Amino acid sequence: MSYILDSCTNSLGRSPLDVSLTIPGDIPMKQALVAQALWHQLWLDYSHRVPYARIYEGVIAEAGGTVANDHIAFRSLALSIETAIGRVNLGIPHLEQVLDGLGYVPMGELSFPSQNLYARHYCHPQQDEFDLPKLFISELRVDHLPPEVRSHLEKTVQSGLDLEGLLECQSAIQDLKAMDTSSPDPHILAQRLKCLFVRPWMPPVRSHLETVNAVSQYGAWVLLHGYAVNHFTGYINRQNTPAYPDIETTAQALRKRGVPMKAEIEGTAEVGLRQTATQAVQESVIVRSQPEGPFQEIPWTYAYYEIAQRFAIEPTPGHPELFQGFLGPNAAQLFEMTRSPGSIAPPG
Repeated sequence: MSYILDSCTNSLGRSPLDVSLTIPGDIPMKQALVAQALWHQLWLDYSHRVPYARIYEGVIAEAGGTVANDHIAFRSLALSIETAIGRVNLGIPHLEQVLDGLGYVPMGELSFPSQNLYARHYCHPQQDEFDLPKLFISELRVDHLPPEVRSHLEKTVQSGLDLEGLLECQSAIQDLKAMDTSSPDPHILAQRLKCLFVRPWMPPVRSHLETVNAVSQYGAWVLLHGYAVNHFTGYINRQNTPAYPDIETTAQALRKRGVPMKAEIEGTAEVGLRQTATQAVQESVIVRSQPEGPFQEIPWTYAYYEIAQRFAIEPTPGHPELFQGFLGPNAAQLFEMTRSPGSIAPPG
């Protein structure tokens, strides 16, 4: 477990604050503006699909407060496959290529052996200046799963993989990394980069999905939703309203608005982070009845909205600092918020 204690100081190597000083000219500002535009565009898509996020916005706005985002989470599969355009890594590195171009730096890592998961979290060196969220990206360790489940995952992601879309993403990432010689419109470039945050393979076969779900609900979720946003996170510390001074009062306000909430609040003030979330929304998702089709719709979970409150801890006695990292036990519980019982028995 890693504890990140100050504004953006790296536990995996270099300090992002030092890195930014090595980038010439106004590139850090260009990166931050593209990041702002990209996260805003993803928020619009996500909040349309997750009405609980819009209810939270309304609750805080009505109280004269401020809505700020603590972090965004994404999921992936630790799989590397051969394609007509070369080997493609579908795990954390698939998303890291755009994060690097945006100026984000890895800050720490967490492992979840019982769930076969691994995660890294990231911070932007200009997060305060441009109000940029932290990022939490996880991957399923596919090679740790039973052979049948592993086979279903591998066959699904290789089925109808959108190579043209992947090439378009690579082109956008190259333009992002070439900002030392160009000044692209941040909103246009962000729109192009959105192609990375989709499911780039065909919908899974229903029976394969349910087999995967029985072992890893996380794996089933990724087969259905790919790299779509898993959750955004309302930041309690920035709400700036006496009506909702803490995570308890905020969660209770959401319950009063009819939002189904997680029963527990994870973490304590002593460890620096408390988190809870709404229940995940259900959507109709498309699956294949057989490998060759036809397609059908079944209900499945998509995303939830999280709220988080951070506290000062004392890594050195007498020197309190706001905790900026993530906690393994909290995250392990929140991963389970997308658990789906699976669909009902196949239609006759």
